[in-house]
Parts: sequence; structure tokens; C-alpha cells
Amino acid sequence: MPFIKTDFPGLFVIEPTVYKDSRGYFFESYNQQQFKAEGIDIDFVQDNQSKSSYGVIRGLHYQLNPHAQTKLMRVLSGKILDIAVDIRKGSPAYGKVFALELSAENNIQVLIPKGFAHGFSVLSETAEVMYKCDAFYNKESEAGIMYNDAALNIDWQVPAGKAIISEKDRFHPSIENCKNNFVFER
Repeated sequence: MPFIKTDFPGLFVIEPTVYKDSRGYFFESYNQQQFKAEGIDIDFVQDNQSKSSYGVIRGLHYQLNPHAQTKLMRVLSGKILDIAVDIRKGSPAYGKVFALELSAENNIQVLIPKGFAHGFSVLSETAEVMYKCDAFYNKESEAGIMYNDAALNIDWQVPAGKAIISEKDRFHPSIENCKNNFVFER
């Protein structure tokens, strides 16, 4: 299970080894020992799954400390553009956008640490997304950043007229005005 470091400290792309034969395929989507061998010691406590239609944009979401979440993202069916924005004050990647296509075909996963706003857009007819979290959902610590913040200039790869955005996600503040209690630690 290769772990690929990115220019975003703590954010990893994971390409599991997929074994294919005439019956189909098999791969380990998570192996605690392999993660620990890479220096990633996370105790996942909650799995979440969603199904969305083409054009849905979810995000940009996060939970504030002390309920912040590290997420391990993957796609079960379809294709998405996964987005993470570093909002850790003092990070060399603060305010930068990480984008990666995740699909059921490529089996790529992304590990997004605490201190990132996260979202995705659905690029296929439908997509089922599953992700592990290392902290439980806490409504009081919910926060977000406007999906179309001009300072971030995110290309969600969905035409404006086809984008489907929840009422809640339409009214998040900009990155400049968002709730944020994250500080980058080396």
C-alpha cells in the first residue's frame, strides 16, 4: 500500500495494491499496521457513506478543535473530484487547494488531516463515497468555507448551471472570515 507524500504536510495519497483475476478484484482499503509503519497512528472511530448525483458539490466542511476530524476518503462507485484546503495557521500550504480525482476504477484514497476544509464534486452519473473519521460528528463544532470563494478559485469541474449545492453550503463564509482554531504544528 504505497503512501505518497504531497506538498501539504500530513496529507497523503494512498494507492492500494489491487489484485485482479477472472473473479474480479481484491484490495485492502485500510490496514492499521501499514499506516503505523508509515508513522500514521490514527484511531478511526466512525465510517460515513454518501451517494450523490452528477453535479452535486459537497463542502467545504470541517469540525473545529477539539472535535476536528482526520478523514480517509475513497469512492465505492462512480467518480469525484476531491478537494482539501489547508486552513492551519502557519502552514506552508495555508490557503492552498489540493484536488484529486478519486474513482471506483482507480481505487486511490486520500488521507486528509485535521485542519483542512474538505469537499467534493460528483463527476459521474452517481457516486458513492465512503470515509473513515478519527473523531465523532459534533454538530456544535461544524464549520465551513464558501465552495466558490474567489480567493480559493476552485474548479469543481461541474458547469455552473449543473451544480447542485445545499442551502447550508451556499452561505458559508470566505476563508478570510471563516471560524478557525487550527495552528500548524511541525
